[in-house]
Order: sequence, then C-alpha cells, then structure tokens
Amino acid sequence: MKKSPLYLIALIGTVAFSALAQGADPNVLVILVDDMGYGDPGSFNPDSKIDTPNIDRLAREGMRFRDAHAPGPLCHMSRYGLMTGRYPFRTDVTQWPRHPLIADGQMTIASLLKSQGYQTAMVGKWHLGFEENGYENPLPGGPVDRGFDSYFGIRASTDIPPYFYIRGNKAISPPTDRIERRHSEGWTNIQGEFWREGGIAPGLALKDVLPRFTDEAISVIENRKESDPLMLYLAYPAPHTPWLPSPEFVGKSGASMYGDFLMMVDHEIGRVLDSLDEAEIAKDTLVIFTSDNGPVWYDHDVERFGHDSSGGLRGMKSDAWEAGHRMPFIVRWPGEVKAGSASDQLVCFTDFLATFADIHDVNLPREAGPDSFSFLPALKGKKRGTSANRESVVMKSGSGGLMTIRSGDWKFIEGRGSGGFSGRGGRDPLASGDDSGNSKPADSGPEAQLYLMSKDIGETKNLFEKKPEIVSRLRKEMAEIVDSGRSR
Repeated sequence: MKKSPLYLIALIGTVAFSALAQGADPNVLVILVDDMGYGDPGSFNPDSKIDTPNIDRLAREGMRFRDAHAPGPLCHMSRYGLMTGRYPFRTDVTQWPRHPLIADGQMTIASLLKSQGYQTAMVGKWHLGFEENGYENPLPGGPVDRGFDSYFGIRASTDIPPYFYIRGNKAISPPTDRIERRHSEGWTNIQGEFWREGGIAPGLALKDVLPRFTDEAISVIENRKESDPLMLYLAYPAPHTPWLPSPEFVGKSGASMYGDFLMMVDHEIGRVLDSLDEAEIAKDTLVIFTSDNGPVWYDHDVERFGHDSSGGLRGMKSDAWEAGHRMPFIVRWPGEVKAGSASDQLVCFTDFLATFADIHDVNLPREAGPDSFSFLPALKGKKRGTSANRESVVMKSGSGGLMTIRSGDWKFIEGRGSGGFSGRGGRDPLASGDDSGNSKPADSGPEAQLYLMSKDIGETKNLFEKKPEIVSRLRKEMAEIVDSGRSR
C-alpha cells in the first residue's frame, strides 16, 4: 500500500523525535582537581600567573559559577558531600583510613545514574575509605561497591601512604616496598615535593600518577559502550602535594613549582577534553570542572611570587574562611548551557545528586541527598528565586571544627580564627596520626565571626558585635539544619 506524504512526514517526525529522546541523556564527565585555589585559573583571576588554557576553554564554552562551595574544606569531606548529597559533618569522616565513609546502600551520584542506564566509571583519588583487612585482600566499600561499574585509582593522596594502584576492589600490586619521606627546601613542610614515608608498590613512581590517570580516563572514553550514556568521575590527585611537574612544564609558570604543576594538570585536562572531541561525543557531554578545596598557599608565597592562589579570598585549605571552600566551578553542556555565561547562584557540591536527578526527571527518595538542591535552573539561565534554589550552606572547618553557615549575603562562623591551616605555619596535619590538625584558634577579639559577603568578600570586617540580631537568626537557622538531619 502506498503511503501518503503526510504519513511519511509524520514518520520522519517520529523518528527524529525518537532520536532526540534517545540523545536526551547526556554523557557526564566530572573533573575534580585537588587543592587548586579560586584565583589559580585565568578565567577566575585575570591576574593569575599560571596559564590554564584548557580550564579557560571550558569557561568560554560553558558557565562559570562564582559562588560555588565545597561541603567541607578538606579532601575527604568534600568528596563525601559530592558523592552523596549529604553534608560531611553528619558522619564521622575521621574513619576514612580504615572504613568506608559511604554506607552500603546509600545513594550516590554513580548509583543514581547507573539506575538510569549509564555506564559508570571512576578514575583517580577515592579518599572515602575501604574496609581494610590487608592490602593483599579485596578492599570492600569503595567505588565499585558504591555505584561505579569500574574503578582505577589510589586510596588517598599522593602524599599519604601506602601508595599503590587499585583496579576494581583489589590492589594491582600491594605496597610491599618502602619510600622515605621527602620535602623541598624553601617551602613549608607540607608544600613542594612533599610526601610522607611509608609503603609503596614495587615500580610505582609518584610522578607518573597524574598522566597515568589521564591515560585511564581516555581509555574509558575510547572503550565505552556506545549503546549507553557514560558517566566518568575523574578525580585527579593534583595539584595537591607532591608538586611534581614533568620537565616540559618546569619553570613555565610565574608561581614556581606549584604553578608549573598546575600547568601540567591543565594539560592533562586538555588531553581528556580532546579525547571527547576525537570520540565525537563532546557535543553530547555535560562536563563539570571544579576543585575539592582551597590551596596550600601562604601570604608569604603571594609576596614571593606575586600570585594569589586564593584570588583575593581570605585563608586557604581547611579554613572556615572563604578560600578554604569557595571553588572555581565550571559547567559546559553544549546546546543547554549558554557559552561564556556566569552565575552567582549559591551552589554546594552536595547539589550534584539533585541536579542529576532533575536532569533525568527522577524524584529523590527522602533519605537520599538530604542536603542536595538542583542547580539545573541556574544552568538554564533562570534567575534566583524562580525555583527551590539553595539559599544556605552549612559546613564544619577542616581542622578546628568551626561550624559555619552562609545564608543569603551573610556568613557566620561559630568561633575565632580560621578553623583550619591558616596561621599554623605549615605543620603536617597528619603528624599526630590523624587529620584533625588541632589548629589553635585565635585567643583575642570577638567570640565568633559575622561577615556581609555581598560587600566584604575578603572577610575583613567582623560584624559579630554590631549585628546581634543577625547572629541570633543565623545561629538558629544553623542549629535547625544540623539537628534536623537534612536541609532539603
């Protein structure tokens, strides 16, 4: 039977709609670097002395978020919130060296996307713990038990022993050799070519870890299942110490070995972005780039090199002050996110879960992502207040345990001082056997801190004694969020 032209037009339209529907699930690439400051990439700080052409390319092709925050200003705290949509102060993060921080059955960004038909892969630094019982045995509780189909990476940072690669849930080679401690002259003892002594796998060289992870990420992209969308979480352990730039980057930045190493990180990111182009999936891939927490970069480093890794923010890694947790954050999503755009929407890494759920029209169960809010409206260019956007962030500092709330334009810190690494002279935070740091708080001035961020992003004017009504309101709001077990 001969088909009418109208039937053929309808059929073509149906096929086209079906193709669009099948392509509606974007590939997802999350790139998390380690210990990079808000002022390092040129797209966030035009005065940066570090060339970051690939990060800046993402910014030109996507949206910069200027008010995005890690859920905690240390590596494991930040990663816990990113993976689970739950504030890290709600669990005992100090257990990571021996036990998993993410509970069995707890929803993660990986398990959510896997339930939506994604192939899920992770490459890089985990730092959320395994159930450890000897490195010759399987390591339960890691990525492949928390939603990822595959994993290749390392247990924690490249300055925290033992050092060995993991594939799936097993050490490729247990850390049966030993490496001596190292640090660089002219830097504090937690900067430069710094690593701690301990076990290391035979043949493993710390300088090779960064490019090895890029190779693995590219392999995942090249060998993906073309029938399923891909979710790849690439967690680089750099520019965290040890700063180990390869020879072609040595001396190329204006920020010494740290800047040189970050240039190498940017180059590796470029290799991954190029692989998306070569696989012809860049236009179908949502890329999110950010850093887990602030830099280890002191005031005297700014004076020596004229480079402000914190970009005018106060403090550094581990601090309750802004540089500890306000992160460069970029989203590129061709056809969905306006190129070269910027947003001042308040965002926290805990929001990944709700955003991915929103993209796929999934209603999160009440117990999942208790502190997760979708920033999809911001990606679509909608103004604040048009949906249930995030209005506050609550966190605990990394070393001094200072509870902090940012609500609207106001920021309140319950205590004196940084609550982190600032003012502690570069002492090794793990020297006592844990990562509590025991940072000594300031012993003078008001008992707590209040800043009006819309006019004082550098946190220079403590208004605690001048605005008691604001302090009272924020203390109440923070207590409600902490006590209720959820903010969503």
